[in-house]
Amino acid sequence: MTKAIMIQGTGSNVGKSMIVAGILRAFARRGMKVRPFKPQNMSNNAAVTEDGGEIGRAQALQARAAGVAPHTDMNPILLKPQSATGAQIVVQGQVAGVQEAAAFGRNKAALLPAVLQSFNRLAAHCDLIVIEGAGSPAETNLRDGDIANMGFARAAQVPVVLMGDIDRGGVIAQIVGTQAVLDPTDNALIRGFAVNKFRGDRALFDAGRDDIATRTGWPSLGVIPWFDRAHRLPAEDVMDLPARARSGGVGCVVAVPRLPRIANFDDLDPLAAEPGVDLRMIMPGTPLPAEADLVLLVGSKSTISDLAALRAEGWDIDLAAHVRRGGHVLGLCGGYQMLGRSLADPDGIEGAAGVVPGLGHLAVDTVMASLKHLALKSGTHPESGSALSGYEIHIGQTSGEDCARGWLEFGGIPEGAASRNGRVQGSYMHGIFSSDTFRSAYLARFGASSELDFESGVEEALEALADHVERYMDLDLLWSLAGDIAPA
Repeated sequence: MTKAIMIQGTGSNVGKSMIVAGILRAFARRGMKVRPFKPQNMSNNAAVTEDGGEIGRAQALQARAAGVAPHTDMNPILLKPQSATGAQIVVQGQVAGVQEAAAFGRNKAALLPAVLQSFNRLAAHCDLIVIEGAGSPAETNLRDGDIANMGFARAAQVPVVLMGDIDRGGVIAQIVGTQAVLDPTDNALIRGFAVNKFRGDRALFDAGRDDIATRTGWPSLGVIPWFDRAHRLPAEDVMDLPARARSGGVGCVVAVPRLPRIANFDDLDPLAAEPGVDLRMIMPGTPLPAEADLVLLVGSKSTISDLAALRAEGWDIDLAAHVRRGGHVLGLCGGYQMLGRSLADPDGIEGAAGVVPGLGHLAVDTVMASLKHLALKSGTHPESGSALSGYEIHIGQTSGEDCARGWLEFGGIPEGAASRNGRVQGSYMHGIFSSDTFRSAYLARFGASSELDFESGVEEALEALADHVERYMDLDLLWSLAGDIAPA
């Protein structure tokens, strides 16, 4: 019979996603069939799956840790914020509409059947499902109709391990306080706790660990030290980007404006890992650096509003100066759309219907449409002859004179657009920098030499993470606490 265990956190960013990946890899190395599951995720960093949908990128990494292909059942509800109060809702990989936060709060319980359906389908094909919660179960204002934490755990009757983050301080209060605010039925589902991100001598926290156990009655599954190689794993949250971006490289400066609705920023992970690249996240209030070799505009969940934000920062003026100096610009997906002459949204998909001027660096125009393009693709970079792979995840259609200079090729069809002098380029394809031969050829124009095997680095980090979790978590206790899943 399949077993399941759920890792919930005392808050966001306590390290749940990474620890779940480590647990999955550790049990997979023991010969078990394991699967990740996250009932509800909120992220604009999505991955395209082989079954033609999209899920949170963290679950795609967890699938990789488990040794299986990502599937939409691994993250049945994905919320993609596109305004301060509204988000696109993706159900089992497909767009189901857009809702304001208040409306979603009222209606989210109606999504529980789809969540349980996906969960039970996964359970039919594995020995263990490791489930990741979202945020914190202590957010009592969100408990009614919850499908992300205790609402799901109770519906599926899955035991829970609560994880706290000692790095942010107050971990005893985090864990004990969570128990204090949960109702008795929810509390009964929590079978243990763990403390993550410890720095220094762990023995100094023995008394704290024992105090938590005494106050809660829960056993400890471990005090887990800070994982030093976390930066080699793809970033899940946009909040991780500023720290990730400082590669310490020299020679090739790549500047990335940090826009409010930045999406699918996994394009940055291989660049951040390059020793010969100085990848800089340019935060609001800071000009684009004059010494940049390349300005990279990455994806956006709300292209038109992010274009307005770019102009409000004065980055459009900085970008024009960069181009006049002979600098290079690359736009990916939403960034590609921004570089054109105009963006039309006749149906008001992203806000008020209308047409706005683009940055004008490419002779192309974009029309937004409701159909979302989702695809995994393999192709070539004709200039260098290098192979590459990537994925498409966007709305809108782009056309114009510069599309005649498509600089990539997928299935024999040119992709993207380039200016007459070739210094400004755009493409809808994400993930292309993960291909080592292409990335090396692309960076060579800026004098950067690359010998990085990016995918091997991710695998090595996952193996090191599994070693880390094996050493500092009691996985035998975790297995014993996992509950049996009754057949659907």
